[in-house]
Amino acid sequence: MRIRRWRRAYLAAEYAALFFGGTTAYNAVLRGRPPIPALLVLGTAATVYLRRARGFDRDSLWRAGAFRDQARPMAVTAGSSALALTAATALLRREDLFDLPRRNPLLWLAVMLLYPVLSVYPQELIFRSFLFHRYAPVFGDGAGMVAASAAAFGYVHIIFGSWFSVAASGVGGWIFATRYLRTQSLFTASVEHSVYGILVFSIGLGRHFYHGAAPASRIQLGAKRTAGLT
Repeated sequence: MRIRRWRRAYLAAEYAALFFGGTTAYNAVLRGRPPIPALLVLGTAATVYLRRARGFDRDSLWRAGAFRDQARPMAVTAGSSALALTAATALLRREDLFDLPRRNPLLWLAVMLLYPVLSVYPQELIFRSFLFHRYAPVFGDGAGMVAASAAAFGYVHIIFGSWFSVAASGVGGWIFATRYLRTQSLFTASVEHSVYGILVFSIGLGRHFYHGAAPASRIQLGAKRTAGLT
């Protein structure tokens, strides 16, 4: 099916306005407030859209069977990342190492149980299923789409006030988008996303990824420090 040039231009503008303009506005107006309610609303809207969208593969919203073939490479990558991040935290921020499970094990347990459901799956709905389907006419169905998904996913983390969260989420977004592209399984991408999130909160890097990380001010370009990185 050929897509007219004006349609591509419109979708490109919509992508920029939604994922970059919308995030910038949220960061300016609602910084420091829990993003979960907005995330759940957007995830619900994405689900409604996708279930009505012509040509969308609804089975991709789960397709758990794809996980089996991906489990080993996912485990290898996550294991290597866990070792590297633990070593880096122990070297650079030793006082933060395993901070959450040490200081507040009940909160840590709640995060382990609720994070995949309330945060991960809605994010994957928005940044993988919705973005991949809606903006395929602009970015194609290969590396360009993976890059667009990773860029949007990384940028949205400016709301936490930490350049580390933006950079790390950009890398994570590339990994999760690549996994979704290979499997067309939101379940598999969500499992991988959950593993990395649980890893981050367990090791001691969670302060860069929660809404209270920097409630007072927005990220300032050129600033030496941000409220989330001290």
